Amino acid sequence: MSPATLPQGDWIRGISIRQPYTACILTGAKTIENRPRPWKPGWVLLHTSKTIDQSALRTPLIGRTIRGRELVTGAVVGIARITDCHQDPAGSPPCTEWAHPDAWHLVLADVQELPLPVPARGQVVPWKPTPDLLSRVFQQLPHFRP
Repeated sequence: MSPATLPQGDWIRGISIRQPYTACILTGAKTIENRPRPWKPGWVLLHTSKTIDQSALRTPLIGRTIRGRELVTGAVVGIARITDCHQDPAGSPPCTEWAHPDAWHLVLADVQELPLPVPARGQVVPWKPTPDLLSRVFQQLPHFRP
């Protein structure tokens, strides 16, 4: 897909997530990303931070989910669409087993993994990808239509 076929303007952001959580999202098991602040719905590039949360690797839920997967860091590894952002009501059970209490839960859908990671720098906050990065990502997803 050439950059000319992508929408113009501010339609996609990057989200940086530490491994192994990004790998869990790519498997389809983790449909919630926990954040300290709300995010707007829309498309995001799934970027892996440069560090791996080593303690998370010992969590049975995560270990089962990522078994056999390579934990790529410092790259865009997929795309997803945020369809909702909410907090669980006080005293209610979590919306999924991945949800943290008191966090904002970004509901992720339409997750697509890239065949090849695209090295990139991310940020803690939502970040705007460069046109070159978008071009390199969407060359690998020729059938993607936002």
